[in-house]
Amino acid sequence: MEIGGVSSLYTDYMQNQNTAETKLKESVEGRDYSQATDEELLDVCKQFESYFLEQVFKEMQKTVDCFKDEESKNPNDNLVGYFKDNTIQELASTSTEVQGTGLAQMMFEQMKRNYNL
Repeated sequence: MEIGGVSSLYTDYMQNQNTAETKLKESVEGRDYSQATDEELLDVCKQFESYFLEQVFKEMQKTVDCFKDEESKNPNDNLVGYFKDNTIQELASTSTEVQGTGLAQMMFEQMKRNYNL
């Protein structure tokens, strides 16, 4: 990959650092889920579970990163951070789809029960 490609990749990373949070906000805000199908409601619950797991994984990663030497700043750290964040997002999404923690299902059932959806 040429230097310009890396530069544009880094720029995209900095602009879209919170893409999972942004996607979740866009799908939830301004929508009335009282008429949503079960599939749409469960999808939003799974998106929330995925975002929740992503945040848990990022906090877990910080416990490992705290042992890094602060003096040795690598110029590629930003690029490594980009790939690390993408990997964590994909891991959280895959974890939710494959097995999940049950959070999405519990939220779905609770919303159906409490809001008579």
